[in-house]
Amino acid sequence: MVKRTGPTNIYLRKLIAMLKKEGKKNGARIWFYVAKLLSKPTRNRVEVNLYKINKYSKDGETILVPGKVLGVGYVSKNIKIAAWKFSNNAIEKLSKNNIKIMNIEELVKENPKGSNVRILI
Repeated sequence: MVKRTGPTNIYLRKLIAMLKKEGKKNGARIWFYVAKLLSKPTRNRVEVNLYKINKYSKDGETILVPGKVLGVGYVSKNIKIAAWKFSNNAIEKLSKNNIKIMNIEELVKENPKGSNVRILI
C-alpha cells in the first residue's frame, strides 16, 4: 500500500493545520469538516461555479467553498464568499457586483465559532 501524504502545497498544509487548531480551540466542528475536505486529493477537491452559489444562497449569508470558485454564471445576491482559491473570471464578476471576497483564514478570524456559515460542495 502507498502511504497517503496529503496535499503538497505548503500554504494549504498550514491552512489545514490552522483549521484543526481553531476547531479544537473553539469547539467548532465546522473547521474540522472543512480541513477534511481540503485534505482530499486535487482531483477530488471541490470546485463550485457562481451559478450554484447564486442558486443555494440567501441574501446576507456567508458562503464557504472548501476549494475553488469558478466563474460560470453570476451572483445577484448580497453575500460574502470565502474560498481556498478563486478563478480570475470569478474575481472579476464578483467585484463588479460588490460581493465581499475573502479567504478561509479571514473567515476564521472574523467568525471563530463558524456560526451562520453555509458550506457549498
